[in-house]
Amino acid sequence: MVEWEIHGMELGYCNCAYGCPCQFNALPTHGHCRAIAFARIDHGFFGNTKLDNLNMAFAAIWPRAVHQGGGTYQPILDERADNEQRTALLSILTGKETDDMATAFAVYSAMCDTIHEPIVTTIDMTLDMETRTANCQAKGAAVVRAEPIRNPVTGAELRAGILLPNGFEYTRNEVGRGWGRSTGPVSMELEDTYASWFELHLSRHGVIR
Repeated sequence: MVEWEIHGMELGYCNCAYGCPCQFNALPTHGHCRAIAFARIDHGFFGNTKLDNLNMAFAAIWPRAVHQGGGTYQPILDERADNEQRTALLSILTGKETDDMATAFAVYSAMCDTIHEPIVTTIDMTLDMETRTANCQAKGAAVVRAEPIRNPVTGAELRAGILLPNGFEYTRNEVGRGWGRSTGPVSMELEDTYASWFELHLSRHGVIR
């Protein structure tokens, strides 16, 4: 297998209630899953191919919980990437050159019956884990805006996070709320649902701790 590693930041966004039951091995809030994710790679490589300062994203839907399969997956790639870099990003997003089920990307793609050809487009994002803010857009494909959860009485920001020492996606995140939509083969529109900021640090063997 090709050795690879990426390090950056990810925003995960789905249709579940704040906190997302899936993080605790429970069924999704509404019995099905709709998700959009944006990833910023600060430093990375795939074999001899550098992936520094590239972005990637995906949109996916599952008719039941993710682990029950039957999903549809839309990879989205940074138009700034050259052909080798696009191949590398797509391989990571679809679990190729990855130990069996070692990353969230590998799990998500394995649980999909349909993986569409990648959309190559401009991907712009601002992610701040400390302030729990995000504005992410894959032009013509997906957009997510996220912010802190607020107390419904006082309006004060609520800070909450999840610790998963053995997590296959992250070990610690910050939880917020978001609004998002995607178009094309995997389309959705979500309002005021679960958003998650976390350090993205993966290799083909899984999360680097």
